[in-house]
Amino acid sequence: MWGIFREEGYSALDSRNRTETKTLKVGDVAPDFTLKTENGKEWHLADERGKKNVVLAFVPFAFSKTCSAQLPSYEADLSRFNDYDTEVVSISMDSTHSLKAWEQSMHTSFPLLSDFYPQGHVVDLYGVRHAAGMAERALFVIDKEGVIRYIEIQHSPAEMPDNEDLFEALRKL
Repeated sequence: MWGIFREEGYSALDSRNRTETKTLKVGDVAPDFTLKTENGKEWHLADERGKKNVVLAFVPFAFSKTCSAQLPSYEADLSRFNDYDTEVVSISMDSTHSLKAWEQSMHTSFPLLSDFYPQGHVVDLYGVRHAAGMAERALFVIDKEGVIRYIEIQHSPAEMPDNEDLFEALRKL
């Protein structure tokens, strides 16, 4: 799919790595939200306040090549995230049913959140809707007080972020 966009020359897809969004920047309080997990349970950002740092990993599509490499990389590093007292969650605009099948195929243990209905509400709240309609590949590190301490939006939906950049941000908390 990404090849089609590149071949057609869609410059709107070329967002360049950014450190702020249309609606948020580092230092802002992270907008609260509640979404369903791949298991249909509600996950509420505010429940983590005062308890854990949070990495929000917005991804374009379940089962896509890059997303299916990115999330297992977090699973492989979960003990390191735990060392920084950090909860990792993924957000996509896929249904809970798709996310459940995806979770089973990847063997991940952290929450996969569905921003399916209303379509992309949290994606829009965080300002990471891609010009092509899906979520951008974006990372947010939110501290225990609910403040955004790191933002990274990938240059291309096909580009995978480096976990070491997340750990560098977590070291600074």
